[in-house]
Amino acid sequence: MHDMKLLIDTNIILDAMINREPWAEDAQNVILAIAEEKAEGYITASSVTDIYYILFKHIKNRDQVKQALLGLLTVINVFDVNETDCVEAFSVHMSDYEDALLASCGKRHKVDRIVTRNIKDFTGSPIQAVEPHEILKYLCECIDHTESNNKQ
Repeated sequence: MHDMKLLIDTNIILDAMINREPWAEDAQNVILAIAEEKAEGYITASSVTDIYYILFKHIKNRDQVKQALLGLLTVINVFDVNETDCVEAFSVHMSDYEDALLASCGKRHKVDRIVTRNIKDFTGSPIQAVEPHEILKYLCECIDHTESNNKQ
């Protein structure tokens, strides 16, 4: 298993689950890479409620939303969000509190990258933010490099 820890922004999860174009394929491939244990994937507990709410607005069926979320949670792990994260987020030099909270939580849990399609929103983040296509390229390069080393 790859040891890179990725904190996945809500927009990536929703792009994948609702099939939002033009972002769906990269978002789905990020989740697939996590499912294939090429990286560890995390979302925050606070993201789960946002994901539920937006999925329900699209699907309008509680059982389908429940099954979709339970399926996601078999692949993606959930970080708690605590009081320290909430307070710390106010001192992070980012304009959006929700994004600052994500970054603070990621910092506490020592993630390597935040995967988002809104890179500019994470200017000032203590954790580097990358777009899905960037992390996919990185993970593929690492896997190719590891496989070629194992063949020698």
